[in-house]
Amino acid sequence: MSATTPAGSAPYYFVPAPSRHPVLVAFGLLLVIFGAGQWVNGAGWAAYVLLAGVIIWLSVLFQWFRQAIAESEGGLYSERIDLSFRWSMSWFIFSEVMFFAAFFGALYWARVHAVPSLGSLENQLLWPDFKALWPSAGPGITASPAGTVEPFTTVGPWPLPTINTGLLLTSGVTLTIAHHALIAGQRGKTIAWMWITVALGLSFVCVQAFEYHHAYTELNLKLSSGIFGSTFYMLTGFHGFHVFVGMLMLTFITLRLMKGHFTAQRHFGFEGAAWYWHFVDVVWLGLYFLVYWL
Repeated sequence: MSATTPAGSAPYYFVPAPSRHPVLVAFGLLLVIFGAGQWVNGAGWAAYVLLAGVIIWLSVLFQWFRQAIAESEGGLYSERIDLSFRWSMSWFIFSEVMFFAAFFGALYWARVHAVPSLGSLENQLLWPDFKALWPSAGPGITASPAGTVEPFTTVGPWPLPTINTGLLLTSGVTLTIAHHALIAGQRGKTIAWMWITVALGLSFVCVQAFEYHHAYTELNLKLSSGIFGSTFYMLTGFHGFHVFVGMLMLTFITLRLMKGHFTAQRHFGFEGAAWYWHFVDVVWLGLYFLVYWL
């Protein structure tokens, strides 16, 4: 490739050499899944397998990302590579849209079809005392006459979910300001607004952790709290994980900015992280309305 590429210019399409990184990442994830599966089933040794998998996975990702950054800063990525990255990130975000669509679909089906069907006249002979309530809790009852679900209280929109909504919406604004500052060549201003965005993301995660503690200890709302508890924690928990991942992405982008990476003309690493963060914001708006208000 280098023999056919003029000095100082990017190759037509950069093809990296064969790498050990994919198979090592796959091996680390195998240990993570195997260890986690055995740990939740009571095997104490599996915690060490899980830890080993996480260490391998993170260490390989660090090496892999460092290599990719070196290739980018070395001028090996042409316009075609940039376009390839944009399509890749677009399809990745689309897959994330489908991921959350599945959980929103489960919430819709449980609320509109499953619970009313169980409380219909034709099911009264099977479960005569069942009450088709949503959320599946009421004053002193849980719509669980058999006692399989303990009484619990749902989480309303005030104040923590609304505070988190404000934090995420504000972070979207600060990220956009940082983007415009980068385009204008104002690196110092970009870095400052990026750190503000990261701080807002971290605040969101902390507030959600406090909300979970409050829900578990004071509201008795758990994963085992019927269909409402499981859908609540699956939706909010996975979204919180995505916020955490997005916060890490923005942190690394900010550190790269501080090292002088990216220019006003070429900064897709920044844009890709921004796309992901705005996607996380939009998902939260749907979640905030459908889970906490309805």
